[in-house]
Amino acid sequence: MRNISLLNLTIIFSVLILGVPITGFAKDMRISHQLPPKHHIAKKISAWGSDIEKFSGGSIKVKMFGANQAFGAKQNFPAVAKGDIDAAFSVNFQWGKTVPEMNVTLKPYSVTDLNVLKKWPNSKPAAYLNNLLLKKGVRNVVWLFTTRMSAYTSKGKPLIKPSDFKGVKIRGLNKLVDGGLKALGAAPSAMSGSKVYNALQTGVIDAGLTDIAAAYSRKYYEVQDHVTVSPLFSVFFHGYVNPKWYDGLNSIEKKAVADASAIAAAGAIEATETAAGKAPGQLRAKGMKVHIHSAQEIATMKALMEPAFTKAFDAATKGNGQKLLDMIAKM
Repeated sequence: MRNISLLNLTIIFSVLILGVPITGFAKDMRISHQLPPKHHIAKKISAWGSDIEKFSGGSIKVKMFGANQAFGAKQNFPAVAKGDIDAAFSVNFQWGKTVPEMNVTLKPYSVTDLNVLKKWPNSKPAAYLNNLLLKKGVRNVVWLFTTRMSAYTSKGKPLIKPSDFKGVKIRGLNKLVDGGLKALGAAPSAMSGSKVYNALQTGVIDAGLTDIAAAYSRKYYEVQDHVTVSPLFSVFFHGYVNPKWYDGLNSIEKKAVADASAIAAAGAIEATETAAGKAPGQLRAKGMKVHIHSAQEIATMKALMEPAFTKAFDAATKGNGQKLLDMIAKM
């Protein structure tokens, strides 16, 4: 009995006083995301999980479920909020009208400055959005910059100027963002990135809209033969956790998540810029005809797309969207 009591006292002292994890008391961290293994951000998410395990001294055991293995893109947020899984990653535009402010980086041809994006994880706009997400039942813990260079992909002819988009069934993102595509005369259909290849292959849509690196990693070159590279908007894959799960972490474990997140955020910038730089050449090597939007072509696109987005964004955010844009302008 004396030995059992001493053991119990040791456990209590270690966990409650020192915050040191005891073998057998490890916490699972089940993480869901939609990306295929070869995507450059999928690799950063994997490294993020490994760092959390390492920095926590093994008290957090990460179980990664990529490529929609656990939940689909639209299911991740409610799954984390309900505690069906501990953490997940979403693209910021997937919040649609649930948290419309999350679309701020999608304003056409407006939020693509690399210096702003490097500062984003610790910025006032990010903190503002983190608070909105917490009110919806998830705690945001990491921002992974994914793209500031988009790809309009097509088959048979390129999509370069507004008239090229008329009547084209194109992959959309959400109602706020799709207003800009409609202003070009296109017919957008919102869908997650994992569904676009099949939609292109079967003719459900005629054209794709994605990150330039994803156009390569998701093998769009097998079903499309033209791509126009354009600095349309910026996108983040952001990672969030169940608040109750997070509150159950000790100080060492919370620091492990924070430290791993800082490393991943910095690494995502480098990985994304590298992947974006290589992608046009990789797509050319696979037989695609690549066009890089000129400054004049961009100006023509922006003149039509930006007003449509701004009108929808302002209405959905009830004026808060402009506050966010003002914060970004001061970064």
